[in-house]
Amino acid sequence: MRFPNSFLDELRDRVPISQVVGTRVTFDRKKTNASRGDYWACCPFHGENTPSFHCEDRKGRYHCFGCGVSGDHFRFLSELDGIGFPEAVERVADMAGVPMPQRDPQAERREQQRASLSDVMEMAAGFFQSMLQEQQGAEARAYLRGRGLSSATQQAFRIGFAPSSRNALKEYLAGKGVTKDQIEACGLVVFGPDIPVSYDRFRDRIMFPIEDARGRVIAFGGRAMSKDVPAKYLNSPDTELFHKGTVLYNLARARRSAAKGTPVIAVEGYMDVIGLAQAGFENAVAPLGTALTENQLDLLWRMSGEPVLCFDGDEAGLRAAWRAADLALPLVQPGKSLRFALLPEGKDPDDLVREEGPDAFAAVLAGARPLADMLWMRETSGKVFDTPERRAELERNLQALTGRIGDENLRRHYSQDMRERARAFFGGNQAQRGGGRGFRDGGTGGRSRGFGGRPGGASGRLAVSESLARSALVRSSSPTMPLREATLLVSLVNHPPLIDEYFDALDQMLLASADLGRLRMSILDAVAHNPAHDREVLLRKIEADGLLPIWQQAEARVKSAYMWPALENAALDDAREAFAQTLHLHRRAGSLHKELKAAELALANDWNEEDARHLVEIQAELSNLQATEALIEGFGILSGRANRS
Repeated sequence: MRFPNSFLDELRDRVPISQVVGTRVTFDRKKTNASRGDYWACCPFHGENTPSFHCEDRKGRYHCFGCGVSGDHFRFLSELDGIGFPEAVERVADMAGVPMPQRDPQAERREQQRASLSDVMEMAAGFFQSMLQEQQGAEARAYLRGRGLSSATQQAFRIGFAPSSRNALKEYLAGKGVTKDQIEACGLVVFGPDIPVSYDRFRDRIMFPIEDARGRVIAFGGRAMSKDVPAKYLNSPDTELFHKGTVLYNLARARRSAAKGTPVIAVEGYMDVIGLAQAGFENAVAPLGTALTENQLDLLWRMSGEPVLCFDGDEAGLRAAWRAADLALPLVQPGKSLRFALLPEGKDPDDLVREEGPDAFAAVLAGARPLADMLWMRETSGKVFDTPERRAELERNLQALTGRIGDENLRRHYSQDMRERARAFFGGNQAQRGGGRGFRDGGTGGRSRGFGGRPGGASGRLAVSESLARSALVRSSSPTMPLREATLLVSLVNHPPLIDEYFDALDQMLLASADLGRLRMSILDAVAHNPAHDREVLLRKIEADGLLPIWQQAEARVKSAYMWPALENAALDDAREAFAQTLHLHRRAGSLHKELKAAELALANDWNEEDARHLVEIQAELSNLQATEALIEGFGILSGRANRS
């Protein structure tokens, strides 16, 4: 019986090869790394005392470095147990819980047709490649050079060119004996009852072959050279070989790269994938002009337990990220999740690596955020939770989100995580409102002990980090006032004794916000003219200077983030502790930004690996700084905010 390749591929994907091999051998504990799907054992095909037999789940292959045997699931069982191929297939199907296909002559004919169509697509890919090197491909070659793609990269991705003629490909294939029905079945021509003569689908376009998981050409994507055509990018239609929502561009190469342990990266388009590969990131894939589908998500998870989804740094990119988060939420499981990398606004991955080098993209990947962060960001960014009703609405929305997770154990952990974030976000103020239970789990309503709304010992619990709050990705209609700067000035006005203690710091304080800069000058002016300064004196001076709206905005910013030590009713000692650590973080951030500019300037003048590594280290420390607040043990006791049993 002939088995469809799609059925055999499904079995290989469903059953790790280690599961098949593990029924016949005992894996060596020292050399085996099960978390990476990397297994070693003494070879069952020849006698040996040291393990030289290796199998790798991501590749679905085994190999003995002693006797040289190698193969897949079916060959292993066939050769070791002396059984035929059909019986080996049946055993693996039984492991997978998949019924064996019934003999279907029609399906077998369809499989033969698929094989012949694959041959046609291979011929078409060769034709497009040769056209790129002809005179009519000169403009396309110039475009590719302008995008920084080397000849080696173009060859590796088999990039080609479709001439503007309506019949060039059709006539070429016909001359090779390909039938009209085959050309139409491959989606290479436009045809139909209302079209007297079919014509080439792809004309005057740079051509990108789309391959399946085994590296066979199954479709094409074409980028128009002319600006006047309605579709800049055009994909093959769905055919017997190709279904757009079940394929990822560059899947076969990324699969090989992911087998080495690198997480797969999903980007937006062909050029992003190719540009990243040329820069050394061979583990990138792209959906084919549509939003990510469940099938494509499953393909990502087969390669990597935590793939990184990379989105453009604008509002549309963030919306796409949230759609992907919604898609993944019901499907996530222990060891199967997503991370989200958000690019600088106005840049895509190809732009970034061409203009700023591979390290710039590596820094973006290093800052990738987990799925839970993205969900929390969406529910809280740009919003104010200054009433019980709004806080209750947030908790209801978080409950609804976590309730969509299919895995019961993971759902429990997500629910707990969101409860902690909400409690930390609302801070100790809940104690005065009689709240604190959050979700209905019988929780004790624990309070935050860390400045900045962080639960004890946890990190990354702010609703939105300061850098993200300032970024275009989460901004509201008006610019967001920098939280840390607002906290410093509100603390000083609400607790005037701190002005004397930190006068030099206030005098030399550098602020990114021009409004807060004016507020700082007003405070300094008030202090200079009134040695007996107190809160009311400061506020009268702020009002007299016409800065009361700025003060109100700063105080509202602090209240909305529940930075309670900066507020008037906090104990002075708590305010002092909080101010000291906030000032330290503010100064360190300023110092890092200076270092960052100096490093960027040095690299612009003379690029070298040492400076590039230093730049990435600075960027990483800045990223960590935005998500880190010092934890002070017992913090908040004097203000009545200590944890209670």
